[in-house]
Amino acid sequence: MMSEQYSSAPIFQFRNCRLLENHEIVSEDLWVRDGKILNPEKLFFDERRQSDVEIDCCNAIISPGFIDLQINGGVGVDFSQANIDVEMSVAKVAKHILSHGVTSFCPTLVTSPSSTYKQIIPKIKRCPGGIEGAGILGIHLEGPFINEQKKGAHTKKHITTFREGYQSLMDVYGSLDDVVIVTIAPELENSDIIIQELTAKGTIVSLGHSMANLIQGEDAINHGATFITHLFNAMLPFHHRDPGLVGLLTSNRVKIPVYYGLIADGIHTHPAAIRIAHRIHPEGLVLVTDAIAAMGLGVGKHKIGQQDIEIVNYKKAVIAGTDILCGSISSMVSCVKHYKKETGCSHVEALEAATLHPAQVLGIENTKGTLNYGSDADFVKLDDDLNVLATYIAGEIVWDSHPHILAKKKKLYQKTKLICSFNYNF
Repeated sequence: MMSEQYSSAPIFQFRNCRLLENHEIVSEDLWVRDGKILNPEKLFFDERRQSDVEIDCCNAIISPGFIDLQINGGVGVDFSQANIDVEMSVAKVAKHILSHGVTSFCPTLVTSPSSTYKQIIPKIKRCPGGIEGAGILGIHLEGPFINEQKKGAHTKKHITTFREGYQSLMDVYGSLDDVVIVTIAPELENSDIIIQELTAKGTIVSLGHSMANLIQGEDAINHGATFITHLFNAMLPFHHRDPGLVGLLTSNRVKIPVYYGLIADGIHTHPAAIRIAHRIHPEGLVLVTDAIAAMGLGVGKHKIGQQDIEIVNYKKAVIAGTDILCGSISSMVSCVKHYKKETGCSHVEALEAATLHPAQVLGIENTKGTLNYGSDADFVKLDDDLNVLATYIAGEIVWDSHPHILAKKKKLYQKTKLICSFNYNF
């Protein structure tokens, strides 16, 4: 009988830390090998092995890496801008958001000409993260199948309908390869057919930029939609006789749990509205940045999709010459901290809104969004004020708040891998 073969890769033990695990923060060590989180009991009793490297976390909080399901760009890059080097532009943003604790994200394309979608969609591929940047989970298409009365910053002339049913999507997008979320207005004719076809193919349907009433929203959920795009923004306001899409948070007519994105940047959503959402349905709350090209830049005019926008007082982005909000310039970690501050929620609730919940939306909670055994070792080290101290992907450090330390840690990691490989083979 042959004995079971175990990996020879180095084992890293992150000690003196507090882990976000099973809906609580506990004082435990985190064990990592081959980019995965290990069960230490199996390691001890089955393999008779100890760690190769111990890393003192100085009592920091270790949370799963943040996941952003709606980000339009950043640091001067607009994912919806035609005639750009798509791969290089996405990589630039992916690198930048490592400092925000984001380990994976969904590049989001706003309402654009069909030619823009057909140019850009084929060039954004799912890929794992690493030292070069956060991983790409797939594309979020936010438009053009929305209601022009709730277009927000989207360009009116490119908004369209499902007049040819599912073929309308293919005519506009060209391909849905590597697309994971599509935002639509559920009141559009043929939306029920679209929702059923998209969900049958494994694509998440989100409801947004909409004039839908509650019944239309409920019908959309019962046809397979599972997400609401930036709750409260670009939809009918709550009304006591018809609460619109906001009413989905308490509806007793829907068959499945509803998740909803929330932009907790201090601009898009009033603190009272954030508290209402949190108190009604905290399990479905998903923090999103909705960040635009100007995230990481300063005051002045920039570009989002086909629109000129302006950053005002380093706080908000508006369509140039108007007061219409067109996206956020906030980081994910800032949203986490603002959400906690305004709701008084626990560290666990604030962190799960940026980790577990977005993973659940995509159905990837077995590998992302938790620190469960067997999950990807994508995590972020935080202080008690939820400031990012370091970001890890597949167990390897990819960003540190002290750049000179990052280089040393990377060298140690590579050296350890070589030594362990030599010892095992010897």
